[in-house]
Amino acid sequence: MKKLLISALMFSAAVFGYAQGNNTGMGGDDESQSLAERVLKLEKKNDMFNVYFNYAASASVRDDSEEWRSKFANRELRLEISGHITDKLYYRLRHQLNKSNAATSLDNFAKATDLMFIGYDFNPHIGIQAGKVCQTWGGFEYDENPMFIYQYSDLVDRMNIFKAGVTVSVKPVESQEIVLQVTDDTNGKLSDEYGAGAVAIEGEHQNYRVLREANHPLAFIANWNGSFFDNRLQTRWAWGIQNEAHHKYAKMVMLGQQLNLPRLQWYFDFMYSTEALDKLGFASEDYVKMYAPNLTIQDFGPHIYVSDVHYTSLVTKLNWQFYPKWNLMLKGMYDVASVDNIDIMKDYRKAYGYLASLEYYPIKNENLRIFLAYIGKKVDYSDKCGLKDYNTNRIELGFMYRMKVF
Repeated sequence: MKKLLISALMFSAAVFGYAQGNNTGMGGDDESQSLAERVLKLEKKNDMFNVYFNYAASASVRDDSEEWRSKFANRELRLEISGHITDKLYYRLRHQLNKSNAATSLDNFAKATDLMFIGYDFNPHIGIQAGKVCQTWGGFEYDENPMFIYQYSDLVDRMNIFKAGVTVSVKPVESQEIVLQVTDDTNGKLSDEYGAGAVAIEGEHQNYRVLREANHPLAFIANWNGSFFDNRLQTRWAWGIQNEAHHKYAKMVMLGQQLNLPRLQWYFDFMYSTEALDKLGFASEDYVKMYAPNLTIQDFGPHIYVSDVHYTSLVTKLNWQFYPKWNLMLKGMYDVASVDNIDIMKDYRKAYGYLASLEYYPIKNENLRIFLAYIGKKVDYSDKCGLKDYNTNRIELGFMYRMKVF
């Protein structure tokens, strides 16, 4: 029976796998004892093979359309394997079990595969990763394990961050790290990501350009991760440029800083993206709502994107372990969207996000939390654009469990 169970565990890990970059907060290895060690009395003698289930589910009531509705739902379901083959060579795989396994047209990975890379540390100061990696943008909201996120800011929520590429990290000293990365800009070809015949509107819909595939659809990112005062102050800063389409580039800066105390952690992120082609899509969706009655859609094609868009996002979050096994989490978000060349869309959309969660950790040395959370959002449009403001609210009762299986 033991041999059968061990074989099943190894087979499921080989088939599915889960991982998201090598960022510090995204659910890396931990020292807790696995189920296999406890149930089968197996002694692990190396770190070559680790298996984790990452699962979160909740019951919720929500008000998304002026009516309250309720449901039970899976929030996250991922499987992860990782390990060190030698003291220098390692691997990591993370796979979502509730996404399509169809290979994309550019990188030939499934969208369900967050990560599949191998890494090699030449020495304690220089390392490299290659495969499908997590883009190394800055900020602490971005860096968190997605299982523990109740609601992302608008900017991070729309980002597609898992791409094929290469990452080089340099640590001149233990507390400072510089990361340089080159990845694909998208997972699929231009027509798959933006739609066949997609056009970019340039100005008040008088001018438009049919999108063309870029010769080098790549993203270049430089990242600095710092630690000061015995890890009490941490930074995650990054800047990058992405080639979205022919002559269409996006630039982004993300600056995160965190205060890290024994019973209280607080971070503040500033994020800003300027996009020659609306990569996130909020402004393009709103543009169609505003102008659709006056547009001859067949003249533009079915897929319309605006140009010269700016997104700004401010995020702050506090975790307070006010009593043993208990944590209070408070988070606030502020997002602004603006379009340069369309007068009525300058700073036209402001979104306010606010949430609180009471979390209980029932079992020592297990990453299991039971939570009761409230998540609210208000979207405020300018009078000039004419779109209707709206609010959403939801209350969730559920659990999040990062289970070490082997």
